[in-house]
Amino acid sequence: MSINIGICGFGKMGQIRAEAIEDHDGDLVVRKIFDDALPPNPPYSAAASVDEIVDDPDIDAVIICLPNFLNYPTTLAALKAGKHVFCEKPPAFTAAQVEEIRAAEREAGTVLMYGFNHRHHDAVVEMHKQISRGEHGRLLWMRGRYGKSVDADFLSTWRADPALAGGGILLDQGIHMLDLMLFLSGKPFDEVNAMVSNLYWKTPGIEDNVFAIFRNSETGLCASIHSTMTQWRHLFSLEVFLERGYMVLNGLKTSSGTYGEEVLAIAKNRAKAPAATWDDEERLHYEVDTSWGREIEHFATCIATGTPVEYGSSLHALEVMQLVDRVYAHERHIGQNLHTDLGGSA
Repeated sequence: MSINIGICGFGKMGQIRAEAIEDHDGDLVVRKIFDDALPPNPPYSAAASVDEIVDDPDIDAVIICLPNFLNYPTTLAALKAGKHVFCEKPPAFTAAQVEEIRAAEREAGTVLMYGFNHRHHDAVVEMHKQISRGEHGRLLWMRGRYGKSVDADFLSTWRADPALAGGGILLDQGIHMLDLMLFLSGKPFDEVNAMVSNLYWKTPGIEDNVFAIFRNSETGLCASIHSTMTQWRHLFSLEVFLERGYMVLNGLKTSSGTYGEEVLAIAKNRAKAPAATWDDEERLHYEVDTSWGREIEHFATCIATGTPVEYGSSLHALEVMQLVDRVYAHERHIGQNLHTDLGGSA
C-alpha cells in the first residue's frame, strides 16, 4: 500500500526531499506539491495552496519545507487533519509552541518527525554508536563550531526578517549543533550561559553570532557552541572528548561541498598521559552523503510499522527549543548594545 505524500514548499529543501523519496525503495509516492514560485511545468501535480494539500483526503503525509514562520501553524493544521507530518527545522519559534504541537500529535495519533538531518550523517551515526557502546568511557565535554558566510543579498530575504525567520544564525544552523549535542549526550542540559550579537549585519532580531555554554548538573558534562554567519568560509567541527579517547568530526558532506570533506578522527583507549599524537588517530572518510535517504527511510518505517520516531521526534524538538529559548533570553543583542554604550551609532 502506497503512502501518498504532499510537499508544502518546493524550493531547495522540497526538491531534496522529493529526490530522496524517488530514490527510496519503498511505497512513498509524491502526489502533490505546492510552492508560490513553481516552474511552468512542475514535475508533480501542483496544488493551489498549502490548505489544498493539508485538506486532501488522498494525502497520507505532509512534508513541510516552508519559511520558518509557517512551520508551526502548518504542522498543527496537518496533524489536526489526521496527516503524518515531516517538518524541517526549526519546529517553531518557542518551546511553548512545540508543547502545543505535541498535544496535537497525541490527539492525532499520527507520526510527527522533524528534519534534524545531521543525526543521519554517517560520521555522526558512528560517533553515536561508539559513545553508546562505552568504548571510550563516559563523556567529559563537547565543543561545536558551525559557521558560514552570507553577503548583502541575505538582507533582502525572509531570513533577515525576525517575524518570518524567528531568529538568526542560531535557528538557521546552530540548532543542528544543539540537537547533535543532545543526541550524543543522551541527556538534556539544565544550565545555560550565552552571548548573542549582531555586530556586523546589525539587523534587529537577527543575530549573526552566538556563543553558548551548557552543562548537565547531574553528570557534569559541559558543552560549548559557536554559531556564526560572519565566518568568511563555511566550517563544521564537532569535538567529543571522553575518559579514554576522543572523536573529532571536521567537515560535513553536502551537495554544495562548501563544508569540505566529512572526516572523523578517533583516538582510542588513552588511559593516561602522554596525550595522543596525530599518528595515534584513526581517520574515517565519508565521501557520499547518505543522510537524506536514511532520514526518509526512518519516516517511512515509522508510518508503516507504527514504531516511535527515534531521530527527530517532537520530544527532541522540544528539548532543543528549550535551549534556544534560554539562549535568546540570556542576551539577544549584546553586541549592538555594547556598540551603543561605547559611543557608536545605534
